[in-house]
Amino acid sequence: MPYISVECGTLTDEQKGKLIRRLTEVSSEIMNVPQEFFVTTIKELPDTNFGIGGQTIDKVKSAYQRAHSK
Repeated sequence: MPYISVECGTLTDEQKGKLIRRLTEVSSEIMNVPQEFFVTTIKELPDTNFGIGGQTIDKVKSAYQRAHSK
């Protein structure tokens, strides 16, 4: 059974459903394996629990939003 694992920030239930559905559809198509055989998990992490460029993601997001909200 193919196993898909995603680690990300917090998602809504709607986003999780769409992500699981689309990952399964695309993976099934590419791998030529029936969708029913796929297992998908989502591990949500708070933005303060991981970082990029030496900063936590919440700070990176805030800076990005400030820079692009003009």
